[in-house]
Amino acid sequence: MANDKNNFQAIIAHCKEYGFIFPSSEIYDGLSAVYDYGQHGSELKKNIKDYWWKSMTQLHENIVGIDAAIFMHPTTWKASGHVDNFSDPLIDNKDSKKRYRVDHLIEGFADELKAKGEKEAQQAEAILADMDALLAKDDFAGLKKLIEDNKIKCSVSGTTNWTDIRQFNLMFSTEFGATAASEDADSKVYLRPETAQGIFVNFLNVQKTGRMKIPFGIAQIGKAFRNEIVARQFIFRMREFEQMEMQFFVRPGSEGEWYKYWKEERLKWHLSLGTSPDKYRYHDHVKLAHYAKEACDIEFEFPIGFKEVEGIHSRSDFDLTQHQLYSKKKMQYFDNDLDSAGKPIGNYIPYVIETSIGLDRMFLLAICNAYEEEDLSTAEKQDSRVVLKLPAKLAPVKLAVLPLLKKDGLPEIARKIIEECKPHFKCFYEEKDAIGKRYRRMDAIGTPFCITVDHQTKEDNTVTIRYRDSMKQERVEISAVKDLVAGQL
Repeated sequence: MANDKNNFQAIIAHCKEYGFIFPSSEIYDGLSAVYDYGQHGSELKKNIKDYWWKSMTQLHENIVGIDAAIFMHPTTWKASGHVDNFSDPLIDNKDSKKRYRVDHLIEGFADELKAKGEKEAQQAEAILADMDALLAKDDFAGLKKLIEDNKIKCSVSGTTNWTDIRQFNLMFSTEFGATAASEDADSKVYLRPETAQGIFVNFLNVQKTGRMKIPFGIAQIGKAFRNEIVARQFIFRMREFEQMEMQFFVRPGSEGEWYKYWKEERLKWHLSLGTSPDKYRYHDHVKLAHYAKEACDIEFEFPIGFKEVEGIHSRSDFDLTQHQLYSKKKMQYFDNDLDSAGKPIGNYIPYVIETSIGLDRMFLLAICNAYEEEDLSTAEKQDSRVVLKLPAKLAPVKLAVLPLLKKDGLPEIARKIIEECKPHFKCFYEEKDAIGKRYRRMDAIGTPFCITVDHQTKEDNTVTIRYRDSMKQERVEISAVKDLVAGQL
């Protein structure tokens, strides 16, 4: 499936056709890189969130959750480095006026080279190595020379007529309160570009009120906002997105073992959803942020290639130290455990292991992994179906109840089954169209179980249950339906 762009476009079309994702404000021609989740998409997204939240805060006794505000004191972002450093190098083509992120422009050129042959692939690797070195030094003149020397062209104009490279901060800003920014510089606030800082500034609040003992974690799910200049690839890179993050606070010196633990633990979580291990890989970072000790990405093989879904980072004590510096409040933990000399370890600023997963990317992963186009043709008949083989626990609808006819008391029986089941899991009722068409619609949204109520039901209180993946059918007692479905979830 790697680099199958046609398949990716089919998935995008499927998401809109079946109520998963719509372009935001579509009646006004949309808003670039902003999307709305439809009736089935919002259910799938919520199920992913619930599964992650349970795995963190319910299955780990030493992890608790919070929900921090989107608006934060502007000094927060000065302390975190976002005001001064959260920016991308950009370049414009003078002829097409198209704007590029410099690393994306060079990486795209390198990908084209790699596709040509082994010699060109070696050249591409050398170009990428030069780019990394120049980016590390913020050498914009060197980057532009690299672009010019390799005659990298604009995809629209086909020319090499480039502007100088400049930095662009990715944070959205707005005014807070009634005072205009021009009158009061302190009124300027930012939409948060990440959720982690809400955890760090609440470190002491959570630790003290929860009587938390190191090591412990704080988890959060929330919206973040980045003014991406080159947002692309559907919901993979958006300007408004959602993160599921956990910051795990550990004793200095133990960060190496905890980093390894969370690296393995997070991959296990992904595999628990039934995805093939062959679809995942680790990408260990060679170039690290100045505060990081280790970092890696968990990458998934999308139809557009292997892409990052989750990051695991050993962040040292950088974040808490910065907030202590800027707030003038001590961000220390008193450790009562004894050292090798038998004395209390005392005060220290904890180190942090971060796990950060993009919820929207996880949503896209689930859809891409589940999407299948099956040829069901026989010698007598041409037939096919599009099916989403989502894990039952993530599926937007768990059970569809379908009366064979809209008469003879069958809808009433179907409604009774719905009433019994809907307090326990999401159900769907439909009586329109032939039963085969209704099955296909349920396949397309990923419903794992369909119940058909027919005339035999009136005779023996049994219904036909159909299984999405195998399309097999069997008769079961009405009284067994709820427990049968619940047992699969």
